[in-house]
Amino acid sequence: MSSKKVFTKEELETLSSEEIINKIQHENYSLLKSLGGEKLRKEMVPVGKACHAIINHFYNVGPVKSEAEREKKAKRKIVKTLSRISPATYSTEEIKKHSKNGLVLGFNHPSLGEVLRILTMKVDALPDKPVLFPVNLPWYESIARDYDRLIGLGIIITPTITPSTWKKLEIKEGHELFEIASKIKHDFRDIYTNLSHDNVKHGGVIAVAPSATRQATVFKTKKVYDKKEDIIPTMSVLAIKLYKDPKMSCDFLPIAVKPPEKFKRGLNLFKKYELIPGEIMTAEEIKKTYFKGKDPKRLEGFDYEFHKRIADKLPKSLWY
Repeated sequence: MSSKKVFTKEELETLSSEEIINKIQHENYSLLKSLGGEKLRKEMVPVGKACHAIINHFYNVGPVKSEAEREKKAKRKIVKTLSRISPATYSTEEIKKHSKNGLVLGFNHPSLGEVLRILTMKVDALPDKPVLFPVNLPWYESIARDYDRLIGLGIIITPTITPSTWKKLEIKEGHELFEIASKIKHDFRDIYTNLSHDNVKHGGVIAVAPSATRQATVFKTKKVYDKKEDIIPTMSVLAIKLYKDPKMSCDFLPIAVKPPEKFKRGLNLFKKYELIPGEIMTAEEIKKTYFKGKDPKRLEGFDYEFHKRIADKLPKSLWY
């Protein structure tokens, strides 16, 4: 593949965030490189190549009479292939029980490896429901060229710029790109919110890591667990956005990820994970227990409780 193209400052100022995303997907542009994050981009190149090969493998299903048949065969191949190269123990029953509503799967994020395992579990349990993954920009750019094929497999990805990536970019106030980059980061959140709403309203699935970054434990630190420091409000912000629609029926299911021994931050191929469902938080429970007032900005206690339901299924060494 040719060298990544860089957005000019004028392009970043004038293009909409949707147009920027389209150029990343289809015209070989890199927003990371344009924002000074070439090192972050290069770190993900091997992962992108591996994912590209895997996605092509999924699509190579032999002669088919229609795209619908190809997609059906490809989804079966996803489960078969990923179960071998990224194995995990899980049960599909808890997910199937809540298949009537939209479903948010929230999981702890010790590595990249659980993304493949969560995907396998979802396709195995609910092959006909699309799944949305908010994907950190370095990871997103590494697989963006396969966006159209992923859509065909029922996998929707949308870029986010996590606090960790933002910090690594070192675009601080006063930087010539600060205002532009801040707007793009905000717009990406809005695009994710809109996609989330549309997906779950039609019974789809969202898979999201509440930590918003890779970390070995469920709670970032013991101080967060002890409620002496604030917790990142990923889940409550998402719930507030979704439930602004009074017709929304969407349940939140915690998934405890128990990684293999001596795991690394990467994919940990051929090493077995455990995916353990926690106690479901239904739409009715969330609305009744956590929504106080007509226009809440944050759901008090919701994020902590969601994290705790993940932690309760894991050894204490993985709590904080």
